[in-house]
Amino acid sequence: MDLLANISGIKYTPFLCPTLKAFSIDDLEAAFANSAFRLNVGEDTVAVSWWVSAKRTRTYPYARVYDTLKFGGKKITVIPIFKDEGRQGDRDFLQWDTIALMSLLGVYVIVGYYAAAEKSDRYEHKITKQRFHLPYIKSRIERILSYQSDALHWNLAQTENIGELAQTALERYDEISSRLNVEMHSRSSAERRVALLNKGRDSFRTLSRELAEAAQSRETVTLQPKENIEGTKGSITIANLLGGYYYLTVDEVKIAGADIHLIEAKHSRHSSPSNLDIKDALIKMILYTNLIDVQFDGKAYNPKPILKLTSQAAFNLDSFSKARREFWRLLKERESKVNGFSVQTG
Repeated sequence: MDLLANISGIKYTPFLCPTLKAFSIDDLEAAFANSAFRLNVGEDTVAVSWWVSAKRTRTYPYARVYDTLKFGGKKITVIPIFKDEGRQGDRDFLQWDTIALMSLLGVYVIVGYYAAAEKSDRYEHKITKQRFHLPYIKSRIERILSYQSDALHWNLAQTENIGELAQTALERYDEISSRLNVEMHSRSSAERRVALLNKGRDSFRTLSRELAEAAQSRETVTLQPKENIEGTKGSITIANLLGGYYYLTVDEVKIAGADIHLIEAKHSRHSSPSNLDIKDALIKMILYTNLIDVQFDGKAYNPKPILKLTSQAAFNLDSFSKARREFWRLLKERESKVNGFSVQTG
C-alpha cells in the first residue's frame, strides 16, 4: 500500500526523556562517552546527541535524538558524513532525508567525520571504536550558539559544502587505513560519491532520494526480526511545505472506514521490547501524529497512529523493575494520550 501525506510542522510533548548528564565543552571527549548529554558553553547550554553510523537503522540513533527533545534550548545531533568499518565491515553514507527529518524536529545537525579508530581484535580488515574529529565538532557547536536562524536554515547551509567534508572524511580514512594496516572499502566508489556531492546540494538531494526510494521498496517486502506483522506493509511518502520529502515504511496499514491505521511495530523475544526500541519507534509516532492530507489510492483518510509492542514471552508488567514500570506508565498514560496515538501490547 503506497500512501501519500503532508506535514506542516511538529507538535509533540515527550515524557520519556532522561535527565541528561552535563559536561563542559572543554570535556567534550568525555561527553561523547554518552549517547546524549547537555553541554555547557560559557553561559549557554545545548543538548547534544550523536550517531554512531550515518544509517538510521543502526545503533538506535532515533532514540538518542529523542532523549534530547525535552530540552528547552537548542538541540544538536552529530552525524558522520559516512562511516567505513573496513573491508570486512559495513560502510554507510549520510542521506538527505536524515537531515530533513532532523530539521522537522527542530534539531541542528553537525555533519562530522571520524579521525581516529582502533583495529578490530576479531577481523584483520575491520576497525572499531571510531572517534570524531572533536576540534571541528567544537567549532560547529560554538557557531550554532551564535546562529540566529532556526535549525532548518542551519541544516540547509550544512549541505552546501557537503562534498568537501566527504573528501576530508575520505582522507582521514586513508590515514587510519595506513596507520592500522587495514583495508577499507573501495576508494574509487567513495570518490564517485564525493564527486556527486561536490556538485552541490541538489545533487546530494537527488542521489539520496533515489537511494531512499529504493530502500523504501525493499523494506515494504522485508519482515524484520523485531517486527510481528499481521496486516499489510506499506510505504508512505511525506511532503513538507518547503518541498522536502521523507520516504518511510509503515509496518502495518489497516483501513477502517474513514480511518487509516498507521502501525509501528516492535517485537521482542523477551518480555517486552526494550526502551531503546520504543524510543526509536516514537520518532515515527512524532511524524504520524502530525500528518495531514493522508491519501491512499486517491482517497483521503483520517490517520490513526498506533504503537504496537509485542513479545514471545508473556507480557507481565509486575515482573518489571520499578524504573521500567514507570517508563511504561508514562508511555501509556501520558505520552500516548497527550500526543494522540494508541499503544497496543501483546
